[in-house]
Amino acid sequence: MYVVICYDVEDDRRRTRLHKHLASYGVPVQKSVFECDLDRGRLARALEGAARIINRKTDSLRCYPLCAACRAGIVAFGYSESAGPVQVVVV
Repeated sequence: MYVVICYDVEDDRRRTRLHKHLASYGVPVQKSVFECDLDRGRLARALEGAARIINRKTDSLRCYPLCAACRAGIVAFGYSESAGPVQVVVV
């Protein structure tokens, strides 16, 4: 399953912990956005771990599953430190 996980975490320490946690499951394409290709079990573990890190009163995390057709329609351009240069893809 291909998912995009993004977050907004107020505290620097929690944000760093969450980033490190999610980096073991996917690729950071922006500072607080990850693209992950996971089976259901690994996705559940990724989200369970993230839920233990964030403060639900001040932070937020969202996970967007993408079907194959949606994934093929991703538009990206610019530079990502983890992904390197990205070409524009228009469908």
